Amino acid sequence: MCGLAGFLNFPNHVDHAKAASVIQQHRGPDSQDVWSEENLSLAHQRLSIIDVDPRSDQPMQKDKYVIVYNGELYNYKELKRTLESQYGVQFKTNSDTEVVLELFRLKGPKCLEEFIGMFAFAIYDREKKELFLARDHFGIKPLFFFKKGKNFCFSSELKTIAKIIEEPFAVNFSALAASMQLLWLPDHFCILEGVQKVQPGQYLVVDTDGNIKETTYWELPDYQAGPIDERDAVEELTKSFESSIDRHLVSDVEVGSFLSGGLDSSLVSTIARRKLGKLKTFTIGMSEADKRVEQMADDQKYAEMLAEKEGFDHESIVVNPDLMSLLPKVIYSLDEPIGDPAALNTKLICQSAKDMGIKVLLSGMGADELHFGYRRQKAWLMAEKYRKLPGIIRGPIRAVTNALPVQVGGRGFRLGRWAKKFLSFAELPSNEAYLRSYAQYDQQSLSALMPDVAESSLGALADYHDSVMESAYQDDPYNKLCQTDIKLFMCGLNLTYTDRSSMSESVEVRVPFIDREFVASSMNLPGHMKYTNGTSKYLLKKVAEKYLPQEIIYRPKSNFAVPIRSWISGELSEMLQDTLSPARLKSRGWFDADYVQQLIKDHKSGRLDNSARIYQLLTAEIWAQQMMDG
Repeated sequence: MCGLAGFLNFPNHVDHAKAASVIQQHRGPDSQDVWSEENLSLAHQRLSIIDVDPRSDQPMQKDKYVIVYNGELYNYKELKRTLESQYGVQFKTNSDTEVVLELFRLKGPKCLEEFIGMFAFAIYDREKKELFLARDHFGIKPLFFFKKGKNFCFSSELKTIAKIIEEPFAVNFSALAASMQLLWLPDHFCILEGVQKVQPGQYLVVDTDGNIKETTYWELPDYQAGPIDERDAVEELTKSFESSIDRHLVSDVEVGSFLSGGLDSSLVSTIARRKLGKLKTFTIGMSEADKRVEQMADDQKYAEMLAEKEGFDHESIVVNPDLMSLLPKVIYSLDEPIGDPAALNTKLICQSAKDMGIKVLLSGMGADELHFGYRRQKAWLMAEKYRKLPGIIRGPIRAVTNALPVQVGGRGFRLGRWAKKFLSFAELPSNEAYLRSYAQYDQQSLSALMPDVAESSLGALADYHDSVMESAYQDDPYNKLCQTDIKLFMCGLNLTYTDRSSMSESVEVRVPFIDREFVASSMNLPGHMKYTNGTSKYLLKKVAEKYLPQEIIYRPKSNFAVPIRSWISGELSEMLQDTLSPARLKSRGWFDADYVQQLIKDHKSGRLDNSARIYQLLTAEIWAQQMMDG
């Protein structure tokens, strides 16, 4: 895993490239270098994982091609053997980088059809004077770009462009509104006006004048699943996932794993340990006081139980950070206003792993999106039925729910939170209901929060969400939601905060569930088989029965969470009072100060749970101070 950047036609392109290596050094602490020729400079920061010898440092030049590459090509050994045996290619290194370069030389953009892995890279053809940039199928690895006139640049991190290019970047208010609604940004949006992201499954060709041609080389297929026996489905999934784990263990350095004690990370860790013989695992634990306030599951207990059973070399990290110091660092690493505090967990685990010499961690991310694992997915199905109930029944339900508190005696009241959230979307049209099931605001409340923002900006997310929901699986409601979450939630939030938080600590995170072959196996199954007899991830749990104890497979679902409600009431209260003060909000001009103060007041009273909204507003203001104020 690495960092990369490039600057075309800028007068100071060499200095810009050198500056990029300084800004992104955390992405590649093992080696940083710059390649320059005429009007182009390429920068690379290397985290050495495959062929750690300096011969594989980048930028890598071979004949007329120069490459800067970030990621892992998990099938590079098979591709290398084919290139050697069938085409007589002679390699100078044992790296996957050189395999990418040689396959591009042979097949051009069609090389991307051969790749199984996570990647973002640029290849420069010195004869054609042409840049080729590509991003992996699911957007696991980031790639930003900016163009103005003939000037073109790209980088692994948004802050690199924002800090180096002398441009008065403005906030993209469609993106800001989306981040308020979701606590994150779909990959379709970028928070800075004029900066774009190479989309998952997309490549760019850039000529010497900075002209860009964009091409989509892959989209999640609308698989037409045929009938399949449950036993055959489980067997197929098992083989596919075992193969994915094999691929994701390819490394010349030690591989460790996240372990939450839940189904997904436990399955990944168990199979990996049995293949490797040993495995270092990491779990986040919470203080007893925070658990009481949040009514949180005891992940640590389950993780330690499995660690003892499987013989993991296990580390439990109890979260008791200096939030006043840590939070601004996490927000800085995230590049955009992303208000999911799970990023704190990721950073803390990766920090601990790095201190122990671990460069690579496996994650169970992606299973929920692929296998119908989220509560909101089940809630949407319930809402489809609820809307059909007569009003005489829905009316009393609404009255009782409105009267429920969200806190009782200073402790979270989960039933109250869930019931209020359900009724906030249950009577809406189908597509809108799914968006509202995980959005923080409806259009009316969002307009109240951001009264000076154009309606078109406030509605941009809803329009995009509709287009995604209608893009595939119209006859399969289960897979329709899965593909929506793959394209939006998985890419926009989970993969984004994981990459940015982990790489801020120079640790690579691999995601075996988000493997092109395993995704095909999963999405080619009838959706109803993923949610059977009220059981989410039904088929995946059947796979897990071959590896894990029942109490882990069928334990209640627990999110990769931090005690945000407890923190807002405690450690973050002073920061909150200062950062979201009416004077500061009015000076910024993005949010209505009176509306924000009412959110905070309602939360403190226990009448409403506004913790996520408040945390996101805090995130946005700190982000603005870092990125916009200098």
